[in-house]
Amino acid sequence: MTNIRPKSSIRAISPYKGGEAKVAGVRDVIKLSSNENPFGPSEKAEEAWRKSGHELHRYPPSDHKSLIKALAGQFDLEEEGIICGNGSDEVISLLCQAYVGEGDEVIHTEHGFSMYRISTLAAGGTPVEVKERGRLTDVDAILEACTERTKLVFIANPNNPTGTMIGGNEVGRLAAGLPPQCLLVLDGAYADYIENFDGGAGLVESRDNVVMTRTFSKLYGLGGLRVGWGYAPKQVVDVLMKIRPPFNLSRPQLETAEAALKDQDHITKCRNENARLRAWLAEALAEHGVMSDTSCANFILARFGSEAEANACDLELRKEGLIVRKVASYNLPNCLRITIGDEPSCRRVAHVIGRFKEGSAEDPTVKADVTP
Repeated sequence: MTNIRPKSSIRAISPYKGGEAKVAGVRDVIKLSSNENPFGPSEKAEEAWRKSGHELHRYPPSDHKSLIKALAGQFDLEEEGIICGNGSDEVISLLCQAYVGEGDEVIHTEHGFSMYRISTLAAGGTPVEVKERGRLTDVDAILEACTERTKLVFIANPNNPTGTMIGGNEVGRLAAGLPPQCLLVLDGAYADYIENFDGGAGLVESRDNVVMTRTFSKLYGLGGLRVGWGYAPKQVVDVLMKIRPPFNLSRPQLETAEAALKDQDHITKCRNENARLRAWLAEALAEHGVMSDTSCANFILARFGSEAEANACDLELRKEGLIVRKVASYNLPNCLRITIGDEPSCRRVAHVIGRFKEGSAEDPTVKADVTP
C-alpha cells in the first residue's frame, strides 16, 4: 500500500463550481449565472477566430508581443509591465505560486472571489478572510488583519458577487498602509464596465506594491476563450515570467483577443446597454421589494428576506428556464446574483420575480429584507 498524499493545504480546497447552464426538463433556458456578455464578441473578433485556425499545427508566440502592444496602446500602459494569462485566474495563481508558501498569509474579503482562497491553499499558504462593511470592502479591517506573514491582499474592485466598489482614495490608502513585504492585488475583472476607469493602473505605476489583473471574459465577450492579463511593476512581471508556462495562450486566443480589443465601438455599445438594463432591472426588482446595492458590474445582487425565500425564488426562476447564481458559498445565503442579460431576458426575470413576490406576500414565514 502506498502513502502518496498531497499537501495538507490541498486537501482543504473545495473545487470551484461555475454557474449552471442547464435545467432538467427545460429546453429554452437563459443562462444568467456566469456574468457573460449577452451580446457576445464583436464580429471582428469572430472573424479573427476563424482566420486563426489556419495555423493550428504551429506553436503560438510565447512572448505575446502583439497583444501586449495592443493593450499598452489602448490603455496607455508600459509594455514591460504587462503579462498575459489563461484567464486572469492564471495571473492570480502565478502570484500565489511566486510569493506565497507555508506559513504565509493571504487576505481576501468575506464576499470575495473564491479563487483567491483556492490559489492560496494550492500554494501552501493560509487564507485570511476579512469582514466587509455592508457588502463593501473595509480598508481598515484589512489593514488591521495584516501581520508580518501577510504576503498578498486580494480585492476585486468592482467586487464579485456584490457589485460594489470603493473609491480611488480608499484603494490608495490601503496600498500605502500595507506592510513592506505585501503586494496589493486589484482584481479588475469588471473594471471595463466603468467608463474612463483605469482599474488601478495609475496606482501600479506610482507604487511598487500594487498589481492589477484584467480579463477579456466579461465585457469583451470571450469567456469561452480564457484570456486575461495583469499589469504590475517590472520586477513583479519578471518574477511571474519565470514560472509562467511558455505557451499558455494559443494563437486563436491571442489573435481573437487583440481583434476584440481594437473594436471599441462594440465595447462601448455593450457597456452602455449593460448600464441601461442594469438600472432598469434594479428598479424593477425594487418595486417588488427586492433590493440591491448600486452595482458597478454586469450583474446585480438581489437580496431576499431569508435563505429560504432566495432558494424558493431561484426554484421559480428555474422553472421558467432562467438560471441565476445562488451565492450562499460567498456568505450571502439570502441573495441571488443575476447577470444582466439582453432586454427580453431582463424583462422575463423581473416578471417572474414580481409574480413570485406577489404570491409570497401573504406568507407570514417570509420576512422583508431590511438590511441597509
